[in-house]
Amino acid sequence: MPKALSEDTLKLIEATAPVVAAHVDQIVPAMYRRLLADPEIRALFNMSHQQGNSPQHKALAGALVAYATHIRNPAVLGTAIERIAQKHVGLQILPEHYPHVATALLGAVSEVLGDAATPDILAAWGEAYWFLADVLIGREEQIYSASEATQGGWRGWRRFKVAAKTVETPEITSFRLQPVDGGPVATHRPGQYLSFRFQPEGTDEFRRNYSISSAPNGRDYRITVKREPGGRISNWLHDDVALGAEFDVSAPAGEFFLDPTGKREVVLLSGGVGLTPMISMLESHGGGDLRMVYVHATRDARHHAMRERHHELAHESHVFYETPDGALTGNARAGRVNPDWLASVSDPRIADYFICGPTGFMEAMIRGLRAANVPDDRIHYEYFGPASAQLG
Repeated sequence: MPKALSEDTLKLIEATAPVVAAHVDQIVPAMYRRLLADPEIRALFNMSHQQGNSPQHKALAGALVAYATHIRNPAVLGTAIERIAQKHVGLQILPEHYPHVATALLGAVSEVLGDAATPDILAAWGEAYWFLADVLIGREEQIYSASEATQGGWRGWRRFKVAAKTVETPEITSFRLQPVDGGPVATHRPGQYLSFRFQPEGTDEFRRNYSISSAPNGRDYRITVKREPGGRISNWLHDDVALGAEFDVSAPAGEFFLDPTGKREVVLLSGGVGLTPMISMLESHGGGDLRMVYVHATRDARHHAMRERHHELAHESHVFYETPDGALTGNARAGRVNPDWLASVSDPRIADYFICGPTGFMEAMIRGLRAANVPDDRIHYEYFGPASAQLG
């Protein structure tokens, strides 16, 4: 365990937290400007999260404020810290990367606060940073070691090739990936993701996370990717990546997964390409004794990916088309999912809800379920985007 923070440090963090919070929207961009000036560190970040009203910046700003607010009891952030550790492991963040962040953060605080950032204040924030960093480094080492020790597992990057490429919709394509070394692969938990190190010809390195959309089989993985407007990597995968192409892949990671133990009913709620982890959950546990209800929202039938799988595997399956392009059949409906409607197809007293999709969709579902008195420990969700968005 990291050394406990001194009382002097705790008092200084509490005293200066309001000032840092008031300037956090200046501190965070200044920090990223310093970090991204280093090509080695820049490769660790998704640069699409650095543009305009950056979700990465917003996420870190919230994380800083949350950490300072709970500085005497950081254990309340345990779930969020686990999510960050899982994201870091997927992207192969290592102990040697943390000093770069410390230097950038303290430099940004000093730049923005000026003379108000005294040596004592900077030392206190440095001590607080390294306390959290040591917690993350310790947890990340546990995950790395467990991945390496499991059957078919590995540490670091492993080379995979594209064994199949399937167009699901005009915007969504699936890729079946097999290890180049021909060995077995680790059994993932349905809902987890893989992280990739891509380097299209003539470009810099890119790292991305994609949910696994298949059940564990010990041989390969499937990912299902949406083409994003202006997305450098998603468009490259759709247009240029052919059978036999090879990538570096890190072991499955993520704390969003379905463990059926003790569950009586599971409701899977997805929007758009958020269906990918849900298909993995259905292929792993659908059609058995555990009642599984699947609810999916998408633009129209033409953009509805992998529909046969959830109709086959869920005990009950519902689809909402925002702009239907034809007659509606079966359990298809027009419009958006109404959280109140969920009570008619599930039992909020016993059901566990798994949610993945666009941020607005997820926030609406979470608010609705909480309003229906579903406790937080039965509401499970996966955000696309920055790991630090999980703190709050």
